[in-house]
Amino acid sequence: MNLNLPNKLSLLRIALVPIFMVFLLVESLGDIGRYLALGFFILAAITDALDGYIARRDGLVTNLGKFIDPLADKLLVSAAFISLVDMQAISAWPAVIIISREFAVTGLRILAAAEGVVIAASNLGKYKTNAQIFSIIFLILGLPFANILLWAAVILTLISGLDYLLKSKELISE
Repeated sequence: MNLNLPNKLSLLRIALVPIFMVFLLVESLGDIGRYLALGFFILAAITDALDGYIARRDGLVTNLGKFIDPLADKLLVSAAFISLVDMQAISAWPAVIIISREFAVTGLRILAAAEGVVIAASNLGKYKTNAQIFSIIFLILGLPFANILLWAAVILTLISGLDYLLKSKELISE
C-alpha cells in the first residue's frame, strides 16, 4: 500500500467523519458543537482539495489514491447529509438522491476495476463535490439561500451521475 502524502490526507478525511458527526449531532454541545463540526468539515474539505493538488503536482497519483479519494468524499458528504436529515435541517429527498448517485458511481468504479479500468474523477464530479460542500456549509450555518445551493448540488449530482453512466456504457452493456 502506497501511503504517500495525498493518500494520508484522504485517510485523514475519512478519520474526520465521525469527529464531525459527533460535534454536529450531540445536541448538548449546542452552537459550539455546530461550529466545531463546521471546522472539522471544512478541514476535511480542505484535505480533499490538497490531496488531489499535491498528487498531480508531485506525480503521486496512484490507483489507491484514485480509490480512497472519492471514497473519502462520499463518506464525508453522505455523513453530512444524513446528519442534516437527522437534525431536520433538510428533507430526506435530496440526501437520498445524492447518496444514491454516490452508490451508483461507486458501483460503476467497482465494475470498471474488475475489468482493469480505473475511472478517475471528472471535472464535472469535482464541481458536484464543491456544490455539495458549499451547500452543507450553508446548511450547517443556517444561512439564506442554503436550500437553493442544496438543490443546485442535487442537479449537478444528477448531471455528473449521468455523465459517468454515459462514459461507462461499454462496461455496462457487456
